[in-house]
Amino acid sequence: MQKQKRDSVRAMAVTAMLGAVASVLMFFDFPIPFIIPSFIKFDISELPALLASFSFGPIHGVAVCIIKNLIHVLIKNSTMGIGELSNLCLGICFVVPAGLIYKYHKSRKMAVIGAAVGAVIMAIMSVPINYFVTYPMYIKMYADFGGWEAILAMYQAILPGAKSLIQVLLIFNMPFTFFKGAIVAVLTFFIYKPLSPILHGRNK
Repeated sequence: MQKQKRDSVRAMAVTAMLGAVASVLMFFDFPIPFIIPSFIKFDISELPALLASFSFGPIHGVAVCIIKNLIHVLIKNSTMGIGELSNLCLGICFVVPAGLIYKYHKSRKMAVIGAAVGAVIMAIMSVPINYFVTYPMYIKMYADFGGWEAILAMYQAILPGAKSLIQVLLIFNMPFTFFKGAIVAVLTFFIYKPLSPILHGRNK
């Protein structure tokens, strides 16, 4: 019983630490010109969340996603919380399925499968989340933003033949989001095993 309590306290402490690390990584975002509109940034802040999900379960992965976005919105708040809400939703779509798959089948193979499934789900969900939540909120929050046409125009600057927002979300956002998840999955694959003893408080 005492050991379970210690493990629970340690899991919460490590989760908080990973949340802080994730928030720092979130500040190191950057655009990828000519690939996707510059207002969409690339970062690897889901890496600590995936580590937490594999180490302690998907709830802890979600907690890291919440912590990093709360810190980010309190310090930066460049999008009135809209970008952070989108990041939170997509992060949850990533770490929950990955963590659940690994939780019940703990092996390197299942970790890879879990991360891949999470990346696919996150990529797919990027379309409805952006179309029904993120972009409508931007349009409503920023009256001078220009509406749907202004958003579509940013994509058309890269792909002039684009005709609809759904089309560009499928062409740009879905593969971009999958690529982001895949990069995080690969990094996790290489660092999880060496970090696991530290995260769990084991000597080796």
